[in-house]
This record gives sequence, C-alpha cells and structure tokens, in this order.
Amino acid sequence: MGVPKRLTDRQILFVKELVYNEGRITATEAAINAGYPKGSARQKASLLQNPKYYPLVADHIRELREEFYKKYDVSIHKHFKELQTIRDKALEQGSYSAAVQAEVARGKAAGLYIDQKIIKHGKLEQLTEEELDQKLAELMRDMKIVEGEVVEDKKIKN
Repeated sequence: MGVPKRLTDRQILFVKELVYNEGRITATEAAINAGYPKGSARQKASLLQNPKYYPLVADHIRELREEFYKKYDVSIHKHFKELQTIRDKALEQGSYSAAVQAEVARGKAAGLYIDQKIIKHGKLEQLTEEELDQKLAELMRDMKIVEGEVVEDKKIKN
C-alpha cells in the first residue's frame, strides 16, 4: 500500500486540535474533535502519533509544536523567570499579596504544590447516635483532641 504522500484533512485537524489544545484536552479528545469515531478514537490517536504508522502526521505534530513554541516562546524556564520578575516588581511596589500569588504560581509550575481533595460519601444523618459518637471519638483521637483542646503526644501518654 505504501505511505501516503500528504495528510488528510482529518489528520490535519487532529494535529491542530492536539497541539493548540495541549494540556487542556487528551489525544483521544483531539481525535474525536477531528471527526474520528468515539469508539476507536483512543486507538486512532495513539496510532496517529506513532511515526512507524503515520510518519507524516508525527512530523506535522513536531513541526507545528516547534512553530507554536517559537511563536509564543513557551518554555518552563521563561515561565519561571517571568513569574519571578512579577514577584520582584510587586515587592518593590509593596504589593505583597501579588508577590505571594506570583511565588505560589512559580511553586505550582515547579510541582511543589499538590491539590488534594478528599470526597467522602455518606451523610451524618444516616448514622445512628451510637455510630456518630464512635466517629466523633475516633476523629478526636486521630486529631489528638482532649476535651476540645489540641494536645501534644507527650501529654496524651501521661
């Protein structure tokens, strides 16, 4: 069969979706947005990015990314430097809140912060009074709370 000489319109659309929405959508979503069937979009997205199967698509992805990075000059180092500059200027002007926000943004970009959310299912109204008392006592033990006050481990042992 041989390798096609040019990209199809759908392949071009896939590449644009993938590169221009990088970090916001997955490759599977890019394939779906480009018109590939939902049922096979994940597999198709994987194959389209593989230079062994679709060398023209893989090359186009690389070229478009390079063009995009050059156009917007996107790099993690520049991002860090810009946030540092914003922080420093905010400090010079006495805008401590803005300085803190810039520093937190730098930390998030560096991966120093992790947003963690714990979602528990069930309602207190569904517990019996005895179960509620047990849960409350367990929480107070775990948090080292005695008669409404937080205490250190040494005090609990004594």
